Amino acid sequence: MKLEHWTQAMKKEMNALKRNSTWEIVDKPRDKKEIGCRWIFTVKHKADGTIERYKARLVAKGYTQTYGIDYEETFAPVAKMNTVRVVLALAAHFGWNLHQLDVKNAFLHENLEEEVYMEIPQVLK
Repeated sequence: MKLEHWTQAMKKEMNALKRNSTWEIVDKPRDKKEIGCRWIFTVKHKADGTIERYKARLVAKGYTQTYGIDYEETFAPVAKMNTVRVVLALAAHFGWNLHQLDVKNAFLHENLEEEVYMEIPQVLK
């Protein structure tokens, strides 16, 4: 049953959040705003089209925050496609070996400068 796949995916996400000490449960100060959260569900496929895994991601509803009050800047370190093409062209030209890596839950490894108060996900209540 697919519901079991999603339940397992949610448990895996919650375990990753816990393992990375993503948050701590605290009392929210009266002068702070709480933001909501929600689940995003994705089916990941292999190259041949078969299902590789079910992925669940718990996300904060950051769109409810106000620039300058709740946060100062946003940034995602992603390479532009032109940069990737240049590196590939140089590697081909000079015969360089290429390697890649993927840091699972990379966004969880950075500390925020701002304090963010998010509602407790239903699975923790």
